[in-house]
Amino acid sequence: MQPRPRQAKVIVVMPAYNAARTLVRTYREIPGEVVDHVILVDDVSRDDTVAVAELLQIQVVVHQQNRGYGGNQKTCYDTALAEGAEVVVMLHPDYQYDATRIPALVAPIVSGEADMMLGSRFLGDPLAGGMPRWKYVANRFLTGLENTAFRLDLSEYHTGFRAYSRGLLEQIDYHANSDDFVFDQELVSQVVAAGLRIGEVAVPTRYFAEASSVNFRRSVVYGLGTLRTLGRHRRAVRRQRRADRPAVIKTKPTSTEQGTRTLKG
Repeated sequence: MQPRPRQAKVIVVMPAYNAARTLVRTYREIPGEVVDHVILVDDVSRDDTVAVAELLQIQVVVHQQNRGYGGNQKTCYDTALAEGAEVVVMLHPDYQYDATRIPALVAPIVSGEADMMLGSRFLGDPLAGGMPRWKYVANRFLTGLENTAFRLDLSEYHTGFRAYSRGLLEQIDYHANSDDFVFDQELVSQVVAAGLRIGEVAVPTRYFAEASSVNFRRSVVYGLGTLRTLGRHRRAVRRQRRADRPAVIKTKPTSTEQGTRTLKG
C-alpha cells in the first residue's frame, strides 16, 4: 500500500473462516490511501485462506482451535491495538460489503464526531443486492427492537462492516462478550451503556454463491441471543435509573416535635 501523509492509523481486521474464494476480491477493494495495515485472523479454516492471505502479504494470526465468530473478533481487536491502531475497521472477507466505502466509514471517527460507525445495507436496497427476503424481514424486526431498547434511530445493527475508535476498544470490555455471533450486539449494548456515539453510512451489499452466509438455524439462535442481550440491557438501564434516584432521607420527629404535633392536632 502507498504511503500517505500522517493521519490516524487505520487498521482493517478480517475475522476469517473458509474465505479463500473471496479474500482476494475483498482485499483488492481496500483503499490503500486510507488503510495502513490489514490483519486476518483465521479460525481454523478448512480451505486455503491462510495461504491466500500470506500471498497477499496480509498479517495473519492463526487460531489453534476454532474460537467462534466473537472469539475471532477479540483476537482481531487485541492484535490491531497491539499494532498501534487508532481506528479499527472490521470487514468480513466474504466480499459481501464494498470495502471502497472505508474512507466514508472512518471519516466521522477520525474527525472526532463518532466513536463507532456501522456500514448499513439498509440505507440502500439490500434486496436489490440479493439479500434473502427472510433475512430482510428478520433484520428489520430485530433492528426495530434494538432502536427501542437503545433509544437510537439506526437503520441496521447486523452488519459485518464496522469501525471503532481506539478509545472505544480500550474502554469497552469486549472480552466479557460471547464468542458466538451475538458478540456484535453485546458490544453495541456496551457502547450505548457507556454513552459513546454511534453513526452509520450506506454500503452496498452483494449476496452470491461463494459468499458466506449464516443458515436459518444459526440465524434463529442469533436472533434469540439478540433478544436476550436486549433484555439484559433493559434491566441494566432500569437498575441504573433506580441507582441514580436521589436518596430520600427520613428522620423520626423528636419527642418535642411529636408533642407539638399532638397539640396542633
